[in-house]
Amino acid sequence: MNLNQRAGQLMMVGVPANDPVGGYTELVPYAVGGVFLAGRSSAGAEVVGAAVTTLQVQGLNATGTFLHVAADQEGGLVQTLSGPGFSPIPDGVEQGRLSTTELASQTAIWAGELAGAGITFNLAPVADTVPAGTGAANPPIGASDRQYGDDPQAVAAAVSTVVTTLQGAGVDATIKHFPGLGRVTANTDTSTRAEDEQTTVDDITLQPFSAGIQAGATAVMMSSASYPQLDPLNLAAFSPAVIGDLLRDQLGFTGVVVSDDLGNAVAVADIPLGERAVDFVAAGGDLVLTVDGADAEPMTSALIARAVGDQTFAARIDESALRVLVSKQDSGLLVCG
Repeated sequence: MNLNQRAGQLMMVGVPANDPVGGYTELVPYAVGGVFLAGRSSAGAEVVGAAVTTLQVQGLNATGTFLHVAADQEGGLVQTLSGPGFSPIPDGVEQGRLSTTELASQTAIWAGELAGAGITFNLAPVADTVPAGTGAANPPIGASDRQYGDDPQAVAAAVSTVVTTLQGAGVDATIKHFPGLGRVTANTDTSTRAEDEQTTVDDITLQPFSAGIQAGATAVMMSSASYPQLDPLNLAAFSPAVIGDLLRDQLGFTGVVVSDDLGNAVAVADIPLGERAVDFVAAGGDLVLTVDGADAEPMTSALIARAVGDQTFAARIDESALRVLVSKQDSGLLVCG
């Protein structure tokens, strides 16, 4: 792979859930190696599956590999795909009330539906713990009942079950939003004031993330909030301390580190588009996620330009591209020969 192709493997770009083929056509020049279905589609599994089949042909021609095709299929208010062949999924709080056996059984159904439609990557489960009685004051998670519960040990058990079941069905699991959004009182999508002043390196709320890692999650999604106890200078997504020291070294995660949306999120709006991608990768991130297809050009261009002039950063691109490609190999998305 040349540098352009390696940089493209570090991108996961939004394409319209109701027209992914048309969306990816615009991304072909940038060799984008991963997409996620943005918005909503109620067309059903057969229609989505046919579109993904065409999408994978496009991806193979553009990049030499098949694509990571992701969806936000948590349940409740966060379910990209619905219609015939996709079961309604309850929200996280309801899922958290299920027994381990029942949660595994239900998740196996939902995961099978995703796999059957060609979805290779689920941007779930949520590993955030929202303290009891604070849900309404927690806009990103608790206000929508996205969490499995208010007890980190119970959340950890649910996360472990969901990760194991997703991965067993051939769908990559993404535990999110590291190191946790359960205590913030603002949403990184809509505010620059999302800050967690409590979380430390030995916090009990890290247990669900650790459980998901031990269960074999392919990916961990970074929060774009601020955690002064962990890094007083950088948002988590741009923090070598949070990604490298805490997630990699302390929790032992060796898989793919993916960003939360770095395109439209207000939390990062004061940083130029290209710099967001560069800063995330420089901090140790692997997969730059942006909801807006128009961001592919400035972000990939910035990654390439930085690599051309900086051997250390070029090595970071190589490291992350290899990590993404290994995840694709594990998912049967690499073509040999």
